[in-house]
Amino acid sequence: MKSSLLIGTRSSPLALWQAEFVRAELHARFPHLQIELYPIKTTGDKLLDSPLSKIGDKGLFTRDIEQALLSGEIDLAVHSLKDLPTQLPDGLTIAAVTAREATHDVLISNAGYTIDTLPPAACVATGSLRRRAQLLARRPDLRIAEMRGNLHTRLRKFDECNALPLHHPAHLDAMVLAFAGVHRLGLDHRISEHISLDLLLPAVGQGTLALETRHDDSETLALVRPLNDMPTFLCITAERSFLRYLEGGCQIPIGALATLQGATLSLSAFIGALNGQPFVRNQLSEVGFLEPLSSQVARAEALGVHLAEQMLAAGGREILSSIRASSSQH
Repeated sequence: MKSSLLIGTRSSPLALWQAEFVRAELHARFPHLQIELYPIKTTGDKLLDSPLSKIGDKGLFTRDIEQALLSGEIDLAVHSLKDLPTQLPDGLTIAAVTAREATHDVLISNAGYTIDTLPPAACVATGSLRRRAQLLARRPDLRIAEMRGNLHTRLRKFDECNALPLHHPAHLDAMVLAFAGVHRLGLDHRISEHISLDLLLPAVGQGTLALETRHDDSETLALVRPLNDMPTFLCITAERSFLRYLEGGCQIPIGALATLQGATLSLSAFIGALNGQPFVRNQLSEVGFLEPLSSQVARAEALGVHLAEQMLAAGGREILSSIRASSSQH
């Protein structure tokens, strides 16, 4: 059994919180283990001047950490699962996923607005095409402003822009963030609305941490696997299967959420145009997910594929083709 473990993580405050959480969980099970954190500034953390959709590259927040993992520089990588591409590099595996935090998004508004009470033509900040498409499907009058950076940076930028006069072109009325990050950093007091999942489906894997290791590192695998939450693993398997089938990424507005209630696994998903119309939203459920859940992974993966096929046939294929054609021209 290993006596020490080096955890690679992004260097943002939220990423460090997540890595500290994993360290504490491991210490609780293996008190003898010496665990150190190894912060890594990823490409996505460095390229803050360009929208993710314009960079058009998967793995911006994970590739540098994965390279350190493959080289043996670190033993374990802790990621926000929503940042992790559905195709992992050869030699790496998701050893565990943590129990999921609430998956919904939240609205930040210093004036206390909700999505429905925002003034006509209000300006809302987000760096996510998924959020943009779903917000405009509900409120086509909204203006969407690009916002990137770690959570504290985005909040600081938002406050600066919100303080500008209403007629100023950089004035912001609200911003959308994931509840999980806001909550983990103790910033719940900034929330003006917990946005309904009926309005805004989350990113694939939102609210969950992925613990990635080398697939042949049996000692680290043995240490990490007790942290795996099997119901969450089934849910993210269905979501990531859906996304993989669509070949989605940061440049495609796709949301998906799987839930396991009793023995029923349900997957809801959204595919939408950048301006909110047209869009396709659908749900598919399958029963019989009984213990042991570890034997149900293939069925969860099949559920994601089946929903993707249905939504492509219902108009999703044309939406995605149009978005990709537009992206290739810019």
